[in-house]
Amino acid sequence: MPVSEKKSEPDSFARFHKVYDNLPLEERKQVVLVLGKEPISWEVARNEVVNGTERGKTILQKLIQLEVI
Repeated sequence: MPVSEKKSEPDSFARFHKVYDNLPLEERKQVVLVLGKEPISWEVARNEVVNGTERGKTILQKLIQLEVI
């Protein structure tokens, strides 16, 4: 993995948590993006990101592209 990818992953993780941690509890149940045809809520996104899944990495990339985080 290139050095720039290693650096961006923790940065993405921190950016995600900065936004997620400041969301009201009810907002965390809302859909934040659609991945393929599947709606992804903030809670699902957090679980995927925290567990370091490939889907979590894709979610982080999409949230950055959409300028949500």
